Amino acid sequence: MKIRLKTAIGFRVAVLIAALATTGCHTSDGAGDGPASGVVDSGVRGGTPGAGGPLTNLTSDESAFFQDGSSRFAEVEVVSGGSNNGLGPRFNSIQCLSCHSQPAPGGTSPAKNPLIVIATLNGAKNMVPWFIAANGPVREARFKKNPNGTNDGEVHDLFVITGRTDAPGCNIAQPNFGLPGNPVSGQGGNTNIIFRIPTSLFGAGLIEAIPDSAILANMQSDATTKAGMGISGHPNAILSGNANLSANDGTVTRFGWKAQNKSLIMFAGEAYNVEMGISNQLFPQERDETPACLYFPSPNDTLNFTTTSTGAVNPAVVSDIEAFANFMRMLAPPIPAPDTPSTVSGRAAFIKAGCAQCHTPSFTTGKNIASGSATAPSASMSGQTVNLFSDLLVHHMGQGLADGITQGSAGPDEFRTAPLWGVGQRVFFLHDGRTSNLVEAIEDHRSPGSEANKVIENFNRLSTQEQQDIINFLRSL
Repeated sequence: MKIRLKTAIGFRVAVLIAALATTGCHTSDGAGDGPASGVVDSGVRGGTPGAGGPLTNLTSDESAFFQDGSSRFAEVEVVSGGSNNGLGPRFNSIQCLSCHSQPAPGGTSPAKNPLIVIATLNGAKNMVPWFIAANGPVREARFKKNPNGTNDGEVHDLFVITGRTDAPGCNIAQPNFGLPGNPVSGQGGNTNIIFRIPTSLFGAGLIEAIPDSAILANMQSDATTKAGMGISGHPNAILSGNANLSANDGTVTRFGWKAQNKSLIMFAGEAYNVEMGISNQLFPQERDETPACLYFPSPNDTLNFTTTSTGAVNPAVVSDIEAFANFMRMLAPPIPAPDTPSTVSGRAAFIKAGCAQCHTPSFTTGKNIASGSATAPSASMSGQTVNLFSDLLVHHMGQGLADGITQGSAGPDEFRTAPLWGVGQRVFFLHDGRTSNLVEAIEDHRSPGSEANKVIENFNRLSTQEQQDIINFLRSL
């Protein structure tokens, strides 16, 4: 089975989300516990998406592989009887696009939750978990502890294929997600469960192409100011000297809520197996090996050794996860809205508050980034400005946002600085999608132990107009 996984922005979002990285705001004179009265988030920016298309200057071959990856990203998976690799015994969704569609393919969770329908599709007998609401975000669930009290931390897929007309003989049970809480925010309820919502994939290839040296140099820059603000981010992965780097090859990991994944191919392979139960050449074992529920040889997704003899470009040769990675790698970054006096002012206030200390406005990709040919650099990815508004490091976000999960060297309250490009058209915020309001997201980033507390304090001292301008600036990204 196959699941087709799915510029200059200026100095815009870096400062506010650094402010968002603490938990709460104060009145404009710094005396209160929240943002100044009257500061509002106008909601998802209207107009055209400004995202979802390919990078500029792709070669014809690159374009062909991008389009192939885009098609696979949208493909709906079934268990058996179709032309794909087969939906796995346990899964969260049936296509990449269902989780990454706002405001265009490759984005984030849509406003209307697709998982409601997926629960019972094709005769499945799944109950919709309490934290999946029609007007809430797509969520995956992780358990903090096993029943015996040992650490868990793994994804427990929401649905099973039991009862589906294309899964005869399979009879396995859904996980028990326990005491319910608020279905939209996901707050309350079973305290052993934490949630993650989909991250945006726009511009992911440009992020992948940023040199480690640039990330590490930025980490060391303005060190005195950062120390004075309590900011001390670091790369994720296993401890390896002063910088925490990948245990595999000693390089900086950068994808995922805790920057736990090294590359887009790794990101795609993990998602294919975890989210849709499709084993692949990076993750060749099934996550549930109940014999009656396995309909395809493992790994389900592999290279296609059958090629044509015409010499024409043949994207079908690559596996699904490679196609997904190609799509993500060549997906253009989001285009911000035109400047207004308010957003220009907001950009300056964003920097003034200190948000840019974590939400680095831009990086530059390497000079010679190879794409389809290792002998020549890709013009679309080499030497490009990446206006992502993130330092790609993980930071302590405090008790209020802690999820209790450790991945690599990212501890229970540590998260990657979320890239802010495209934030103006996102519906849900924070790692678990608890709010759709940027003002609330700012409030939720301040709590004991958060590296963003000083930034939020600075934000709270801004005038009401400056605070509102920051919100407007963020929504313009």
